[in-house]
Amino acid sequence: MKVLNLYACLGGNRLKWTDCEVTAVELDPEAARLYQERFPNDTVIVADAHQYLLDHYKEFDFIWSSPPCPTHSRIQLSQYTVRDMKYPDMKLYQEILFLNAFYKGKFVVENVIPYYEPLIAATKIHRHLYWSNFRITQPKTVRKNPDMSRTKDLVTAMSKFHNYDFRKYKGKQEVKKMARNLVDYEVGEYIFNTMRGIEEAKNTTQTNIFEQGA
Repeated sequence: MKVLNLYACLGGNRLKWTDCEVTAVELDPEAARLYQERFPNDTVIVADAHQYLLDHYKEFDFIWSSPPCPTHSRIQLSQYTVRDMKYPDMKLYQEILFLNAFYKGKFVVENVIPYYEPLIAATKIHRHLYWSNFRITQPKTVRKNPDMSRTKDLVTAMSKFHNYDFRKYKGKQEVKKMARNLVDYEVGEYIFNTMRGIEEAKNTTQTNIFEQGA
């Protein structure tokens, strides 16, 4: 199975994916370097993920996209008096609409729960929303994230939660922001396995129909 992992960052969603060929796209060179270090068998490309999707979507069986979330986050409401306000980055919805209309494989677009009512219905799992063209049910158990507002040493707590030392990152982004936004690898595994189960069931059905026709 050929998988495209867009806005790959440090690969939180990807950690427990198995038996797949992954191409990861990340614009931040330092994050891309650490992703490659973490997943040496993946193909890592430093590029604009939004444009890469448009140019290469037909080459993959499954696409996971995690567009930048700061302009959608609830933090916008809590900090609006101390920061430069920005319009929500609508690339998020551009990708959902594009994939839903034109992509033939399975896809997931992930983002944080926004400060507004989502414009397109999504599946909520803990702190994140997931848009997809297949049914994602609630997992029976979801690990509880460290409390973002009350944890004093958030980077240490999130490093333990994600089983990754975020202090390795020496790039331009805020380390706390990367730690907050990384997808829980157990949720990433659950969604990936859900997709794979649907595809395997479809392939089995198609094989049975073909054999009966023969």
